[in-house]
Amino acid sequence: MHPSLTSLAPCDIDTLLRSLQAIAPLLDTLSDTVFFIKDNQARYAFVNQTLARRCGFKHCGDLVGLTAEQVFPERFGPLYTEQDRRVLASGRELADQLELHLYYGNQPVWCLTHKLALREPSGRIVGLAGISRDLQSPQASHPAFQKLAAVDAHIKLHFARPISLAELTAIAGLSVAQLERHCKRIFQLTPRQMIHKARLEEASRLLLEQDLPITEIALRCGYTDHSAFSRQFRALTSLSPSQYRENQR
Repeated sequence: MHPSLTSLAPCDIDTLLRSLQAIAPLLDTLSDTVFFIKDNQARYAFVNQTLARRCGFKHCGDLVGLTAEQVFPERFGPLYTEQDRRVLASGRELADQLELHLYYGNQPVWCLTHKLALREPSGRIVGLAGISRDLQSPQASHPAFQKLAAVDAHIKLHFARPISLAELTAIAGLSVAQLERHCKRIFQLTPRQMIHKARLEEASRLLLEQDLPITEIALRCGYTDHSAFSRQFRALTSLSPSQYRENQR
């Protein structure tokens, strides 16, 4: 469970919302973090100013009562709401989901999203809390940075082919557990997420800059299966490759 959210369950959502008003100015200072509470219908009940601003709203209260599909552009807003409803229906925590968000003005931002179901003491789900943190720059001061920088460079050079964990541990001179731990600390990502991010960054660039068929882009980015590429692209951007190309243009 993310440490920012551990105190939010079990709870009475009305009491929670009242208590958040006292720290709302503090949450508004988180310029690199979107914070929100939603009710059991996936409607915004509380947001910080960062989310309001990135969605093109002047005031936080303008989002209250709306779902993501009413706030974000129609091509991908419904998919955010669908994700909310899965959390509300299952109660499963969504932890550090790597996503490329397209906010107001179509500015792409890589984020790590975390969503947690809110429950009454009886166990009934009454809403959800979530944050999306902008992916930070690597921690260059970490003692293992040079080893992990070599791993990152290798991924960016060879993402168009399969890359195994054994390959990466050999480059870093670390065990799998050490590699996972240091990647999370330095890049905030797992090795697999680093590979997906490198592939999707190149895919998004090709979609915008070249009129290549999507099957060709998939192959260039390390996906031999077009459908697998589309699924992964949608999982990280909430858009299909063709929707992303059309939306950005």
